[in-house]
Amino acid sequence: MRTVLASRTFGPYRGRMEHLAELRTLIKRHARADMMVEALPGVAVMASSTTTEPIHHVYEPMLAVIAQGTKRTVLNDKVFEYRAGQYLVVSVDLPITGHVIEASEREPFLAMGMVLKPATIATLLLETTGGDRTIAESLGFAISQASPELLDPVVRLLRLLEHPEDTCVLAPMLEREILWRLLAGEQGGMVRQIGLADSRLSQISHAIRWIRSHYAETVATEDLAGLVSMSVSSFHRHFRAVTSMSPLQYQKRIRLQEARARLLAESGDVAAVGFEVGYDSPSQFSREYSRLFGAPPGRDVARLRSMPMLEQGIA
Repeated sequence: MRTVLASRTFGPYRGRMEHLAELRTLIKRHARADMMVEALPGVAVMASSTTTEPIHHVYEPMLAVIAQGTKRTVLNDKVFEYRAGQYLVVSVDLPITGHVIEASEREPFLAMGMVLKPATIATLLLETTGGDRTIAESLGFAISQASPELLDPVVRLLRLLEHPEDTCVLAPMLEREILWRLLAGEQGGMVRQIGLADSRLSQISHAIRWIRSHYAETVATEDLAGLVSMSVSSFHRHFRAVTSMSPLQYQKRIRLQEARARLLAESGDVAAVGFEVGYDSPSQFSREYSRLFGAPPGRDVARLRSMPMLEQGIA
């Protein structure tokens, strides 16, 4: 009897550890050092042999599974840390600051990411019955422990990197299996809302996409609420619940991150870049830039160019 009980107790744990070990092997084999690599359509792997500087980035809807190491992410005033054996779900486009805080040559930070496609989730929901369609006011960023049932199809998906001839047939099937495990798991409610066209999350996502496409324009919260057919108070409440920011704070963050990317890529005139992203006052642009990034634009960009940067996009 004791033997049976021990098997039931430690079997899932052992299976989970075996899945993580194979996941580490596959990512090490196919990721390039300190870079994100698109391994399959909509699937990427990443490795970092060192800790990294905080990098500002916009996470889009995705699943990420951490195979090794630890990363810290800041969303507005909320701090998250996640490590090997955990997964995170992002349900909307979120401007974050992230950096690897545990990595070495011997044990690099390793992660895989998969884009969460609303249409694929919606199709899966249509093929199932039941399920809670109610909306929960939750942040669009969540972390959970990865179960063996989730890790198993994730590992089989990455095995396709060594059998590319199987990808076109098996990758879509494995994507659906992963999504099904997510829907059945702790973050199932969040994932379900991504696929429901009439959900509050979908309405907020529509407003977020509009802001990201028109970040340089002056926009009123009332206009955004009207765009998604919500009352101003309801829109503001749901937007803050999902992003931890007001719509105007979100727009400001997107403006400043876009300005930083332009300055880093093009070496443009600071004042001109400020105007391009929607600032009328160079002094206000410099002040808000310094508040977010810790230094004025010119000095910040010079510092970034002097150090190696880990490409972002996963985890």
